[in-house]
Amino acid sequence: MFGFIPGSSLLLSAVADLISSVVNSYTGVSFVAPAMVALERDVLRWLCEVMGMPAGAGGILTSGGSMATLSALLCARTERLKGDPANARIYLTAHTHYCVAKAARIIGFPPGALRSIAVDAAQRMDVAALRAAVQEDRSNGLQPLCVVGTAGTTSTGAIDPLDELAAIAREQDLWFHVDAAYGGFFQLTARGRARFGGIGQADSIVLDPHKGLFLPFGTGSLLVRERDVLRRAHSASDKAYLRDVADEDENDFADTSPELTRPNRGLRMWLPLQVHGVAAFRDMLDDKLDLAEYACARLSGIPGIEVLEAPQLSIVVFRCLGAGVSVTDANLATDSLVQRVNSGGVAFLSSTRLGQRVVARLAVLNLLTTAEDIDTVIGQIAAASSARYNAACQARSASA
Repeated sequence: MFGFIPGSSLLLSAVADLISSVVNSYTGVSFVAPAMVALERDVLRWLCEVMGMPAGAGGILTSGGSMATLSALLCARTERLKGDPANARIYLTAHTHYCVAKAARIIGFPPGALRSIAVDAAQRMDVAALRAAVQEDRSNGLQPLCVVGTAGTTSTGAIDPLDELAAIAREQDLWFHVDAAYGGFFQLTARGRARFGGIGQADSIVLDPHKGLFLPFGTGSLLVRERDVLRRAHSASDKAYLRDVADEDENDFADTSPELTRPNRGLRMWLPLQVHGVAAFRDMLDDKLDLAEYACARLSGIPGIEVLEAPQLSIVVFRCLGAGVSVTDANLATDSLVQRVNSGGVAFLSSTRLGQRVVARLAVLNLLTTAEDIDTVIGQIAAASSARYNAACQARSASA
């Protein structure tokens, strides 16, 4: 499975989930399960430290990146919005994950509140275009509200210039949100830290431990620069039936997240980190970066295949190309190659669009993926490319 961000599931996380389900601890308020709530808060503090956020930062564990993004935009709206949401502007790119648009709609922003910013040749947000858009919107009486940077886009693994986006956000009083759901845990590696400069300056960051920490699905997280922002965005005063525990802790997860009923999500992350150690996760993430670079080198040696660029993280994008081939024909050939590989039942790829070009995606992030697996999928791609080339030659001969 190389088509999407491949899921993993650590055995120790499954053990943790079994324990959590049997004990059935409720973690919405600390009064009920103080040890499990404290454990989850420790995990969140560690995540904030990994991302370089300040001491006052905090967070929540969620069911995934989509719910975390919903809460992040709610925080942005609560802290920054003045007046009508229809006048607000949220800046993103064509490669920003669609959960941002979905979350914005759910919390009341109209479609026109989203403004797409051009990208550069590496598919990263164009900083000059962002600055111009903010200035134009201000001059038209609109309210620039939030800029969404991505630390590893789903399409190509591209990393927006986070440090420059952070500078513009500070200068223009924008909420700076970073979607690091796919790529964020590469921050544990030296290469990831070097590429994610500025991520710690974000007002909010979304991470998916069920991707980069290889945990079971249903494990997302939101980190915010100021812990109290979560409470201001999510708490409600009318909870008379909780009056006996309401004064226990004003930072209970029931007051800092959309959920009142919530499972114990902390143990499934805490237990593997305690047993295996952080270094084991770092090594695995480095391995996936190595495998993506290996796949890129192998793909570059296949006739008729063009690798668009070296992978910024662990996603490699490529397409079919030949001398004198039009964009339309190249797109058809790329779609055909992906379908041919997938129909073989051995490996699975996916495709996406970059402007007018269709490109194939090879995503590496499963815990168990090895160089042998890369060799297998490269063999499938090479065979499909050769079959496509032979079919094209036969077609030209027949027409001649």
